[in-house]
Amino acid sequence: MPIVRPLITDQDFQEAADLQYKIRIFKDNHLIDSGTIVIRFTNETIITQSGISSLGYHKREECEFFEIRK
Repeated sequence: MPIVRPLITDQDFQEAADLQYKIRIFKDNHLIDSGTIVIRFTNETIITQSGISSLGYHKREECEFFEIRK
């Protein structure tokens, strides 16, 4: 059973980026991205990558982020 943990603090996002955990992203209670990794983050934006040229820019205050570990 996978472990699902919310990512809230800068430390959470840094750990997810360093260890390349796959994450799920929800916006307005809808799943908008899954299986992507955090490559960079700021106070306002989380930047994710799911493929070689597939980048996502997600506003931190509009989305919820969850780490997925198996």
